Amino acid sequence: MIINSYQRTDTSAVTHLKMIEKQPTLRQLEYFIVLADTLNYRRASAKLNVSQPTLTTQIRSLEETLGITLLERSRTGTMLSPQGRKLVQDAREVLNAMHALVENANLIAHGGAMTFRLGVPPTVGPYLLPFVLPYLHQQYENLKLYVREDSPHRLEEGLAKGEYDLILSPLPLMTQELAVESLFREPLKFVVPQDHHFSGREYVIPAELTGEPVLTLEEHHHFHHQVHDICIQIGANVLRDFEGTSLDTLRQMVVMGMGVAFLPGLYVHSELHHPQALHVCELAEYPIEREHALAWRKTSANRVFFRELTKHFRISIKENLSNIVTPLQF
Repeated sequence: MIINSYQRTDTSAVTHLKMIEKQPTLRQLEYFIVLADTLNYRRASAKLNVSQPTLTTQIRSLEETLGITLLERSRTGTMLSPQGRKLVQDAREVLNAMHALVENANLIAHGGAMTFRLGVPPTVGPYLLPFVLPYLHQQYENLKLYVREDSPHRLEEGLAKGEYDLILSPLPLMTQELAVESLFREPLKFVVPQDHHFSGREYVIPAELTGEPVLTLEEHHHFHHQVHDICIQIGANVLRDFEGTSLDTLRQMVVMGMGVAFLPGLYVHSELHHPQALHVCELAEYPIEREHALAWRKTSANRVFFRELTKHFRISIKENLSNIVTPLQF
């Protein structure tokens, strides 16, 4: 009986060792996640910078290791299997945890010298960061921020997937797994051409905008939806046939007399130093603002540092932009 007991223990240990040897690699998990996001082998291999046969081989090896089918391929395309749908989030968490481990180790090894990936919307980043980054550089000489622009929706998705370390975004954010720290509230200014009948006025009564053609950005911008909601409330008409691709093109369309528009206060402060062709005013007794925040994953290994970074964001905004925006202190 004792011999049999030892035999069972030894067999169990061997089985355990075999299971360890057959664990998925981080590279296989990365391939699986990218493929799950694209559901296209060609696009996934291009994003990973590997050949399609290499990607296919790694996915098959991962499936053999796990003993399940993760993806289903057919004439209509690629889709996640039910098992793949259940495991993809686990794979993301494992990969994010490994990234966090490496980032934390780098912070410790290099005395705070670290590069973080910061995502910003194109309607706020270029007009805020020039006032914030010099201050941050004074506080953290070795800190580097790799800045990339995208729409708030894509930034939020990218943060959840580990493509960004933190993002600057207008509120609200939909993902519950993120830590969110509000920074400031930004006013929206009402702009008209210089030859418009509102030109020269400091305030315009909202009721006067009934039926007024209002220009805005394309629909994938968060800013578009905010302006659309404002127009519904005051009875103005959003011109869907003529939408700007950027705040600059939106401004130029107003200059050309194609309509009126709302522009973010930071943009007006940064870009309209001599607005001879435009007149800037506000809606009487109808303050329009949007709130911006920093966000990161609640599980980030650098979450304590990001809270400290938030404090310095707020200080620099208060010192440099308190006449333009409303800094928020918590």
